[in-house]
Amino acid sequence: MPPVVFHKGKFMPLADASVGIMTHALHYGTAVFEGIRGNWNAEDEHTYIFRMREHYDRLLAGCKVMRIRLPYSAQELCDITTQMVEKCGYAQDIYIRPIAYKSEERVAILNLDPLASSFSVLAIPFGAYMDLEAAARCCTSSWRRMEDTMIPPYLKISGLYVNSILAKTEAVLAGFDEAILLNQHGYVSEGTGENLFMYRGGKLITPPVEDNALPGITRNTVSDIARNEFGLQVVERHIPRSELYLADEVFLTGTAAHLTPVGSVDNHLISDGNMGPITRQLQTMYFDMVRGKVPKYIHWCTQVATKLVSA
Repeated sequence: MPPVVFHKGKFMPLADASVGIMTHALHYGTAVFEGIRGNWNAEDEHTYIFRMREHYDRLLAGCKVMRIRLPYSAQELCDITTQMVEKCGYAQDIYIRPIAYKSEERVAILNLDPLASSFSVLAIPFGAYMDLEAAARCCTSSWRRMEDTMIPPYLKISGLYVNSILAKTEAVLAGFDEAILLNQHGYVSEGTGENLFMYRGGKLITPPVEDNALPGITRNTVSDIARNEFGLQVVERHIPRSELYLADEVFLTGTAAHLTPVGSVDNHLISDGNMGPITRQLQTMYFDMVRGKVPKYIHWCTQVATKLVSA
């Protein structure tokens, strides 16, 4: 079965979904997107979409800022996405990409108000974004994280991600796995597509949203399970770059990255350079949760029947 997407108000094969070369969002980044995971549970042969409603609430908040007007509520977007995943029938982990965008085919127009808006969503097979066992080698980037007075960093606005792409490319070309962006004051903000946590002095510490960190849904999930399941104190505060070198553990969180351990920052080993015990505990609990295996958190999962189609 060919992949199915929702585009221009209807379901269609992925191969038939396209936009014109003059589409405003292509030229100016005038779009808002989300990344949502569908996690395959081989034991009960269902896909579990994790915290889908929260993702669509954030997408609609981004639409408000970008003056993208959609004819759908958050629940209707969830229903469309569930139907699409059912039609695709993947029997494996998937990555779901909804995008709301300025779809009018007009260039040299910098006023958002007169432009038409559209919504599309697709799903693709998607495994690990980074190695979840081998601790990542990270560097702090020469590029600084975008400030709220430039583009709101707490939303997933497409144009903003040029900032992340420049930082990620710089890191990979220098031989690292990932970059960590600092804000304009020199404090740690986040990775190029992930939030950051540091375990030090018996506390789990993460940068506050005020340091231009995305209020990540996975970030929120990990904070909750750290407090409620492991009794950890979770603190939001400024993290100077050099304090990362002194951490007992560092890890990254995100929809694509899941919960990825960090083994070094700027060639400074974090502890022994391997995944730490707190990171492993949280990662194990997280993976059980997103696959619908933890009854306490099943309300965060949308179960989808599939037709057992492999890619």
